[in-house]
Amino acid sequence: MSNAPSLHDRRPGPRRAATGKHRDARLYRARDAGRSAAPPTVYRALDFLLEQGFVHRLATSNTYLACAHPQHAHAAVFLVCSECGQAQEVHTEGVIDELGGPADVFDFAISHAAVEATGLCRRCRNAE
Repeated sequence: MSNAPSLHDRRPGPRRAATGKHRDARLYRARDAGRSAAPPTVYRALDFLLEQGFVHRLATSNTYLACAHPQHAHAAVFLVCSECGQAQEVHTEGVIDELGGPADVFDFAISHAAVEATGLCRRCRNAE
């Protein structure tokens, strides 16, 4: 289990949410009123969380995961179990740094990079 703060810890204080000064305060007001948020609103909220670096999107499963290292900007490297779907964020800059050389050769400026390595976790390997 990660020691990273929960996304719930990032909820704006009651005063900010009540006054609507937080960009996504509508989600909290809708939830508190017993209504669910419409899908476009949820996607806008996810986009905001992605922009802020609080979550990462896994392309292999089209899911979102809380960032294990939200305190600093970094590229995402994930180990994803193809059997159970468990994903682990790994903190390594070396993998992403290796893309710099080939990108330079093609005069390509990388703005975002995410690496997903699929395989089997220990639990699924032992279950076989």
